Amino acid sequence: MKNEFIKALNFRHACKIFDENKKIDNDSIRYILEAGRLSPSSFGQEPWKFLVITNQELKEKLRPHCWNQAQITTCSHLIVILASIENVRVSSGVPAKRFARRTHLSKEEIERYINLYSDFLSDTLSDDRKTYDWVSKQCYISATNMMMAGAFIGIDSCPIEGFEKSKVEEILNLDTSKFQVALILPFGYRVNEPPQKVRLSFDEVVEILD
Repeated sequence: MKNEFIKALNFRHACKIFDENKKIDNDSIRYILEAGRLSPSSFGQEPWKFLVITNQELKEKLRPHCWNQAQITTCSHLIVILASIENVRVSSGVPAKRFARRTHLSKEEIERYINLYSDFLSDTLSDDRKTYDWVSKQCYISATNMMMAGAFIGIDSCPIEGFEKSKVEEILNLDTSKFQVALILPFGYRVNEPPQKVRLSFDEVVEILD
């Protein structure tokens, strides 16, 4: 299993153009989305939502506002990862509900978690910009898991930060007080084989403190 995971890591690359004639089947895209859904998040709040776009006309509308990148329109499935803004705030009542799902905790323990959450994040959640910054970091965890799930079953992807955030949100008709775009993640099948993967050596990036 270790070797299989390393193979997936080597298979994954930022695919620049996808085969428009090859579509991902429903079971495979659900497998990828499950990897995102099951991802870890701070305080277990799952502060994301995944929009899955297969409509070609909508992809065409988005492309000019994503630096005209070919991945947007050639991919099979375009996943837009949204950062939750409203639901992570204590005032929404959502954090309390999500803590309450932990049935192994007593009522007092749940209350303690809510107070810890509220105190720890009082500044972080004080405005939309700070909230977006905090949640977006977590969205990248779900994105990584989805990309790796895809690579594990031979499906390509490419994380895209190059987009006009406000225009994309306008096209998607988002209420940005609730959700904002964190990352755009196309999935499909490669047309071209990628160049050899280049990475720093193990010793350059790892320091062991005994």
